[in-house]
Order: sequence, then C-alpha cells, then structure tokens
Amino acid sequence: MALKKDKQKVLGEVFDTERVKSFLNVPKREGVEHDYDILEKAYRGMKAENFGEFVAFFNDAGHNINAVNENGQTFLQIIKEHDLSSPYIEIVKNAGASD
Repeated sequence: MALKKDKQKVLGEVFDTERVKSFLNVPKREGVEHDYDILEKAYRGMKAENFGEFVAFFNDAGHNINAVNENGQTFLQIIKEHDLSSPYIEIVKNAGASD
C-alpha cells in the first residue's frame, strides 16, 4: 500500500498580512482552475492560523472556494485524505466549501 502525502510542518517563516496575501498571486497554469492552485499553494505553505486569514482574503477577493483540480476534485475532497488536515477542513467548510 502506498503512503499518502500529508501536510508537512512549516518552520521559521514569518507570515505577516502582506505575506499571507501574497499567496493570492500564484501564477496561473494551463488546464487547471486557478483558484484551486491558489488554495493548494497556500495550504502547503501555511500553518492553519495563517491559512484561516488567507481564506478570508481569498473569499473577499471573489475567488471560488469550490474550485476543482484537473481530476474534477474540490480542494476539500483532496485535503480530507490527509491525516493532519482537520483544522484546514474546518476553515474551508466555514468559508463555504462543500464536498
């Protein structure tokens, strides 16, 4: 059985408001819904408390919390597979994410 990639700890980086907002500027990739990429990049790079602040900025900017990846899966569907994602799941659900 293959092990699933899980959330890794982020150590040593300071996340002020400008740093958190900078994750909204993820470059667009062809063939992938941009809002999904933005969420994934922020999730992989932030602790939960910073991610919560980020998601508020994400929603305020009019981004889609239910964007899908190239396989048609929402961000919430993907992170539910990760063992340490409970706080992130709560954040996106509170922001309007659905399964």
